[in-house]
Amino acid sequence: MGDDKRCALTMMLAPLPFAAAALAMDGRIVATNALFETQWGGQAPQTGNRALGEIVAEADLAKLATLFADLTRGEKAGPLTVELRFPAAEGRLRVGLAGFTPYEYEKTPLLLMQIAPLDEQVAREEALRAQEQRAEYALTASKLGVWDHNLKTGVFEFSDLWLSIRGFTSPDQLIHNNEEWINQLHPDDRERTLHAIERQNRGDPDYAVFRYRIRHKNGNWIWIECRGMCVEWDEYGNPLRSTGTDADVTSRQDWEDNMTAQAQRLRLALDVSRIGVFEANLTTGTSNWDERMYAIYGVPVEQEIPVGSAWESMLHPEDKARVLAKMEYHLENLLPHSDEFRVIRADGTIAYIRSRSLPFIEPGTGHRKVIGADWDVSEDVELQKQLRQARDLAEARNVALEAARASIEHNALHDHLTGLPNRRYLDRVLHDEADGGNLSILHIDLDRFKQINDTQGHSVGDAMLKHAAAVLARCARAEDFLARIGGDEFVIVARSKGPQHHLVSLADRIINELRKPISVDGNQCRIGASIGIASRDDASLDARQLLQNADIALYRAKNLGRNRFEVFSSGMQHEIVNAKKVSDEILRALEQSEFVPWYQFQFDARTLDICGAETLARWQHPERGILTPDRFLPIAEDLDAVADIDAQILEKGLIDFRRWQSTGLGIPKISVNVSARRLHDPHLHQTVRELGIQPGTVSFELLESIFLDDFDAAVAENLKNLRRQGIAIEIDDFGSGHASIVSLVRLAPATLKIDRELVTPLSNSQEQRKLVGSIIDIGRSLNIRVVAEGVETAEHIRILRDLGCDALQGYALARPIPASQVEAFVRSDAWRSADPD
Repeated sequence: MGDDKRCALTMMLAPLPFAAAALAMDGRIVATNALFETQWGGQAPQTGNRALGEIVAEADLAKLATLFADLTRGEKAGPLTVELRFPAAEGRLRVGLAGFTPYEYEKTPLLLMQIAPLDEQVAREEALRAQEQRAEYALTASKLGVWDHNLKTGVFEFSDLWLSIRGFTSPDQLIHNNEEWINQLHPDDRERTLHAIERQNRGDPDYAVFRYRIRHKNGNWIWIECRGMCVEWDEYGNPLRSTGTDADVTSRQDWEDNMTAQAQRLRLALDVSRIGVFEANLTTGTSNWDERMYAIYGVPVEQEIPVGSAWESMLHPEDKARVLAKMEYHLENLLPHSDEFRVIRADGTIAYIRSRSLPFIEPGTGHRKVIGADWDVSEDVELQKQLRQARDLAEARNVALEAARASIEHNALHDHLTGLPNRRYLDRVLHDEADGGNLSILHIDLDRFKQINDTQGHSVGDAMLKHAAAVLARCARAEDFLARIGGDEFVIVARSKGPQHHLVSLADRIINELRKPISVDGNQCRIGASIGIASRDDASLDARQLLQNADIALYRAKNLGRNRFEVFSSGMQHEIVNAKKVSDEILRALEQSEFVPWYQFQFDARTLDICGAETLARWQHPERGILTPDRFLPIAEDLDAVADIDAQILEKGLIDFRRWQSTGLGIPKISVNVSARRLHDPHLHQTVRELGIQPGTVSFELLESIFLDDFDAAVAENLKNLRRQGIAIEIDDFGSGHASIVSLVRLAPATLKIDRELVTPLSNSQEQRKLVGSIIDIGRSLNIRVVAEGVETAEHIRILRDLGCDALQGYALARPIPASQVEAFVRSDAWRSADPD
């Protein structure tokens, strides 16, 4: 193109208010205006031979080539826009929106290119994208799921993290039905959660943050912390839109619950231990005592105890200088402090105090403080004094015994604890009686001694043995021979003349005296006695055989319930043989897995819906059929096989329960009996964990006597571990023993079952109704569920329902049935016919 045409085109473009250039169809720049050269000319020389590609960024050349190729082939007609980048100073790139319009100038086809700058718009878009990305990273890092709820349209939008918190990978997996969503909320949280959502939507600041539980996709409950607020309202103030975040705080909630439980345990521990806690600010001269501290020092709670003179004035004059000097040294050097001293209370009594404290400098304030604990050890000091006196006396006695060689024979033939003749002495006596003559033997075994010895310690057990020896010595006649032949076994050899009726009177007297409770170390202890009696009617009967006969009679007394006596007869020999046979069969039955569970269902007292099933042990004997526990349990107890039977029943019960769950029978839980021996098993919690029991589906039933008599540290640890695994604790046959409210609070069972003996008379006794009602009220006050056993009639159902009982169990609703009959029974609903309403 000639210079004249190029000049004319330049003049045409000059007045345009935007950057413009005329281009040849091959992309050469023919003419430009000043704005184009200023804004987009770049570093290329301003000559008529420039190509557009010389001033466009290299990354956009392919895009530009495609554009011109399409225009050349005529595939693009009319105006065309494209975003292009142009190199600028300092290595920057400028962005412009270029428009290309074909036209002819003096029969020469040209392109009119107009460029509008996009730098600011691109910068704003990039800043917005960066801001959105930072927000997204922040939400992802904080594990917050974002939600937005249009209250007018009902549309609920959410982020991917909000979805994954609940275990879902796709929105299609969500439940969109509001009623079904509500059912996914934890039953205890539904009403509160719906109210909180409504208040949050209304803009109530008290509900800007709240927590609730919802079922995760895997079936577990998770805690959600919801933070939200209303962001749009209509002209009448009604909420239109709410937005916020959800976070999974299950771990945090568990930690908080654990901290609360630990704080409660600490408070209980301090109450039980009677330890007083104090804190003193040595900088300000103020102190803070808890109530126990005031009680220890005998000071009114309202009295202030400033640091210094108030406490020091109570120190015993003989201890004051030593105590203050030692304390001053430890406080000055910030060392842990421990001491024991006397104080004189306001009422003039002297108390021995043991104190431990730790001084420190409080961060931030720089105040010098000390925190510690005091407890009254007056009783311990007095006991130590008595023990020292007893030790001194024992040492003096040992010196005297060492000097008396004659006592060696006595020691060889007597029990060192009770002072009674021992087994060796008894053998001598029986040997001397071998020639015949009237002779009777009482073989005495203490009942419940092993439990006392195991749970309260050997010192208490020894005290009980001494007490038993004293009782037997008082009951026996002067001419009778009394010996202790084993741990808790005693023998009386009675040289008799004439009728033997006095032996019965003697046995009765022993039993009545031994069953009386006594106090040992502040504990009420109660034992009993089982006695076997054998008399020699035949002069030829060997005295040692007579002892064996008494032992057989003793075995019979223990099997018949203990705390009684039995007189040997020839028929007992057969019973012993039979018992041995049954013992062998029980051991074989355990190996052959012949013990099977039967089930007696429990029902909600209000609705009569099934709320659980008690698992009962039955022996499927290969010859005698199904045997109930009364046919084998006493012998199994003697064999220490009850724990093994319990374990076998539990394993089979779990198999049945999982089958019921898979078929949708709607049986929420089962309960199984646990023996006292199994509760002492240190491996119980590990054994149960390996069974894979789902939390909340199994409870262990303990006889009332177990937690009254055998609740020692091993049992307490096992129960704590079982609860951690989600296994509830129930008390069976409540009301049949001597349980106290303190025992209930200590054990904190989930459920207690009222003994059938209390339920049976309900229809005819107003007093019995009051008693059962009181038990139900106690359970409710302690948040313990109450189940009534022995529900035999529709009248029982009505009365127990009126009294507020939670659940019912008895023949009026269901008898024990084998697993094979469970499904038919549950699907029949036949028990509902017993409902009096």
